Amino acid sequence: MRTDYDIIVLGAGPAGLTAGIYAARAHRSVLVLDTGTIGGQTVLSYHVANYPGVGETSGRALSQSMLQQARAFGCDVKAFARIANIDLTARRKTITLKDGTALTATAVVLASGGVPRKLGVEGEQRFGGRGISYCATCDGDFFTDRPIAVVGGGNSALEEAVALTRYASHVTVIHEFEHFQAEPWIIAEARANEKISFLMNQRVLGFSGGAELAAVQSVDKQTGVATETHVDGCFVFIGYVPNSDAFADQVKLTERGEVVTDDTLQTSLPGVFAAGDVRQKRVRQVTTAVADGTIAALAALEFLSELAA
Repeated sequence: MRTDYDIIVLGAGPAGLTAGIYAARAHRSVLVLDTGTIGGQTVLSYHVANYPGVGETSGRALSQSMLQQARAFGCDVKAFARIANIDLTARRKTITLKDGTALTATAVVLASGGVPRKLGVEGEQRFGGRGISYCATCDGDFFTDRPIAVVGGGNSALEEAVALTRYASHVTVIHEFEHFQAEPWIIAEARANEKISFLMNQRVLGFSGGAELAAVQSVDKQTGVATETHVDGCFVFIGYVPNSDAFADQVKLTERGEVVTDDTLQTSLPGVFAAGDVRQKRVRQVTTAVADGTIAALAALEFLSELAA
């Protein structure tokens, strides 16, 4: 693998792969680098039905299609990279791997996404992998014909709750508000599913069980009435924490750790752009990540052209 590129894209989710496709198609040398698997959080989606022109598919299948397209245009892609240091401040940006390899580029697109947000309550860490999961695609079939809970009230929570009814005997959706933050169509679909019930206005207090998860404890935020929901599994979908720690001291971030960008998706550093869930934005969907990747790549290409002029 070469070590010197025109553009390095940090992150191989939909935003990063799209940036790689556009930049490589412009005949620039491009590396898409990810510390995890190809596809980012998209591979955790069991069912994707609203990606234009594709129809119903899985997040993993959609990610693999993007990967093949990026490589077809000559984009280098490396997964499970072990990064030791990132320096975005110099004219030539450098990403140093733990084996000592220094990868350099004139422009960088930060598309590092995020990780599932945790509840931070009693028993969550203890039952992680023993009943508590953050990935329906990964773990849904482990709970075939067994009762489970889903914590959350956004699009992801309700979409995955519906998907999990393919396996579970019953799904209890536990949400901290009296209303959902999801789109009306998925709310209607979830409410119409006979295998789904709802516990609203609930604050999750903790998890209990023996060797495996057995129950979720919650309390009604208005009445103070406690509820114990007996389940074999619990899936938590309450948003994501941006993966920005590795460069937090170099680019401007919001209080939540999201990268601040302008309309061209350039960050506070020249030649450094951001796309997808890692940046400050209101809507986080595969389609908006792809749009970000497009804009960031085109802006990076313009940046390179201006340097060469």
